[in-house]
Amino acid sequence: MARIIETATGTIEKGEVDPVTLDLIENGLRNARYEMDEVLFRTALSPGIREQHDEFPLIADPDGKMVVGQFGLSIPDFLDGFDGTIEEGDVLLTSDPYACGAAISHANDWLVVVPIFHEGRVVGWSAMFGHMSDVGGKTPSSMPTDALTIYEEGVVIPPFTLYKKGELNEDALRIILNQVRKPDWNRADLNGLVAACRTAARRVAEMCDRFGTGTYLSALDALLQRNYDAMKVLLSMVFEEGRTLSFTDYICDDGVGNGPYELKLSLTRTGDKVHLDFTGSSPQAAGPINYYINENLTRMFFGIYMITVADPQILWNDGFYPLVDVTIPDGSYWKPEHPASLNGRNHGIGRVFDLFGGLLGQTNPALLNAAGFSSSPHFMYSGHYSSGERKGEWFQLYSIGFGGIPGRPMGDGPDGHSLWPSFTNIPCEYLESYYPLRIEKWETIADTGGPGLHRGGNGVDVAYIFEEPGTIAIHDDRWLTYPWGVNGGHPGARGTKWIERADGTRSVLPSKCHDVPVRPGDVLHFVTWGGGGWGDPLERDPELVALEVRRGLVTTKGAERYGVCVAEDGTVDAEATETLRDQMRADRPAELPVFDMGPPIEELLARCEEETGLPAPKRPVWV
Repeated sequence: MARIIETATGTIEKGEVDPVTLDLIENGLRNARYEMDEVLFRTALSPGIREQHDEFPLIADPDGKMVVGQFGLSIPDFLDGFDGTIEEGDVLLTSDPYACGAAISHANDWLVVVPIFHEGRVVGWSAMFGHMSDVGGKTPSSMPTDALTIYEEGVVIPPFTLYKKGELNEDALRIILNQVRKPDWNRADLNGLVAACRTAARRVAEMCDRFGTGTYLSALDALLQRNYDAMKVLLSMVFEEGRTLSFTDYICDDGVGNGPYELKLSLTRTGDKVHLDFTGSSPQAAGPINYYINENLTRMFFGIYMITVADPQILWNDGFYPLVDVTIPDGSYWKPEHPASLNGRNHGIGRVFDLFGGLLGQTNPALLNAAGFSSSPHFMYSGHYSSGERKGEWFQLYSIGFGGIPGRPMGDGPDGHSLWPSFTNIPCEYLESYYPLRIEKWETIADTGGPGLHRGGNGVDVAYIFEEPGTIAIHDDRWLTYPWGVNGGHPGARGTKWIERADGTRSVLPSKCHDVPVRPGDVLHFVTWGGGGWGDPLERDPELVALEVRRGLVTTKGAERYGVCVAEDGTVDAEATETLRDQMRADRPAELPVFDMGPPIEELLARCEEETGLPAPKRPVWV
């Protein structure tokens, strides 16, 4: 466990903080968190961080409780796994999920932690992790889809002191960078993470100077207490005493032939507290899709749903954690045993949001979201230039795909969007300028969003034309199961991937594959899935459906799923629409289901190869 060395003596006087000062400190922290992002974006070299913003910052109190952040991680668990002293000027680094209690969840994430000192004592912590586009291992981008252990996934950095009292441990960094394929990217991205954390530390020190250390720390206590008080009220309002709610979703496969993996989450309120229980989920996967989730991160996901829905203006933080107990069975998908592989855990991260949405929405279906683009699928392309001025030079691309956001109570899901709101797409111009490929098309796919009163967002088809020989890799999901609809809404479409070879042949690709050879002229179609629909599609405005037909978001045939008949000129045939809707209402149950998950799992497995062109995975079982 970490031993913190402070030179200050005496205690800090704390007290009440007036509302104006509290507001100033709250927004100062919020601004510092955004400044962390900007410092990193302007420093990083990898497109994954610089262009797509695959990074997550936080600022914590002296105990490591997050008071502001984007995604969250557990500093207390990191400190428990750190064996050494921590002094002013130190910068700590790790990429080992097993050594920090899953404060990060795979070896591609490099986590930087900085103690914030002011006048000789720790007044907080800043931390940030970013996805490194390569950390070594047996495949470019370090995400082998057939990895059975973390040792196959690249360099795994134990928690250590990267900077001691401001001095860089150059030998250690040299050893680390010697393991990766793009050391210039990793060095720049790491420097950006360090600079961002130091920027946050300066801003906190400035607030301590301006308001006084006692006032600043008292404000943190008040912000944490505010979330505790809000959550305590919300829990008693939303969840019935003693009633257990449960919800189950799936990861389609693990990359080595097993699946689907059942992900179950239950919630029970007892008194002021709730218990989140992952018991009933599938065992850990043989392949690399395991999501080693931290108990505190589970609490954070729960808080995002509860706090932000109730009051989006509140700066949500870790203050409510004592109100939430968490059980995660050892050896399960959510807590695999070392040295299980972890690189493809992005599907589990996304599916957590579907799980919480389905679970918490049962208390008030009117506020329920459908399932959506609950992953951040990866596309990777690498090789050596074969001719020209850059002959022999290595190129390597790691990028994140977008898909359909779910239909929601307030409206349609956006088409072709990211799971994470802060992620941005890599511009086509950037890709074509820096990599030997062309983007033939980047477009939404009509009818892939689930029908509903509020339509699910459409998935996208990105067609990559390769100009140099190389290999590609794909990490994706929802090729077997469907993104479900709610309150009468229908599921969205599944994703698929295929290559049209320059010689005219066509081959379907698994959703998880690597080292797939490509030649100049080959075209990869990277098709992502849509979001589920929300509400009765027969209640959707026919004129809106016709407008979307004219815009290419829905086909004429797809409009009939809404009971809308669209004429050749793109206008609504009102009489035919009324007749069709009357017939559809007569042919369906009077009470629409709250959840439409699509066909049962066994039926999906039985028809798998016929529908997808891929063999059915084998159901995992506990040993």
